[in-house]
Amino acid sequence: MFSWNSTTVDEFILVGLTGRQDMQILLFIVFLTCYLVTLIGNVLIIWLSNINPRLHKPMYFFLRNLSFLDICYTSCVVPKMLINFLLVKKSISSNACFTQMSVHMSLGVTECFLLLSMAYDRYVAICSPLHYTKIMHPMLCISMAGACWVGGLIVSIINTVYTLQLPFCGPNIVNHFFCEEPTLLELACADTSLNKTLLFFCAIIVAVAPFFIIFFTYVNIISNIMKIRTTGGRRKAFSTCASHVLVVTLFYGTIFFMYLRPGTVHVANQDKMATLFYSVITPMLNPLIYTLRNKDVKLALRETTRK
Repeated sequence: MFSWNSTTVDEFILVGLTGRQDMQILLFIVFLTCYLVTLIGNVLIIWLSNINPRLHKPMYFFLRNLSFLDICYTSCVVPKMLINFLLVKKSISSNACFTQMSVHMSLGVTECFLLLSMAYDRYVAICSPLHYTKIMHPMLCISMAGACWVGGLIVSIINTVYTLQLPFCGPNIVNHFFCEEPTLLELACADTSLNKTLLFFCAIIVAVAPFFIIFFTYVNIISNIMKIRTTGGRRKAFSTCASHVLVVTLFYGTIFFMYLRPGTVHVANQDKMATLFYSVITPMLNPLIYTLRNKDVKLALRETTRK
């Protein structure tokens, strides 16, 4: 059984992206704009894929999940960051800090699994097109998406429970713009080697393993695409996968940079930029990637706006 260690730290102070006061208003405007673009883009995809029959396909069911997840993901970080840009003392209560850490981890793990599910959908669509609707039936899609969300929750709970066992008795300056586990572990008044090992192995399971499965899935997909005789057919098949490949590259690239380096080579400013990219920038770019490179989405948008 776990016993919760008490802590004398009632709040944490977030350093933020920069200590320069003359930059705070500019950063507020920049990230408010990013946040609004993220919300509008992802809400548009959810709305469009719900009302347009052209997008009533398994691929867009998973895309709706990804858009909803991205809204939650960025909303976990950006609103508090925006408030802190306007404050001199950038504080957060210990309860709110650990809650933010837990929710952010849960959503990040869910996205890893969801991108894997989307790769499987593309694999079936290209490698078994005649059986696509039979294999990717609604109940399977719902089960896969549900497993992604539950998996993210389980991994987050495990790491959060072990983090809450640590005493936080002194330093409370978080050199970050939000509460992320690797940064919080540096403030613990106890040995955190077990926590860091657990975090590393979780990263292997939820990031490295899915990434390599996705990689070999796309090797198989490309092999099948090359067997298509017509140039137009190959181009169409490649276009359906290009958006997902780009999203996977952006997300997993920064995740690997953040979580799979030895602890001795972590640099605070580099960590901030990596976290900023996969927590704020990627959710903003995803709707643009899927709409600009996806013919079905562009046609659905055109049809819907004409009504």
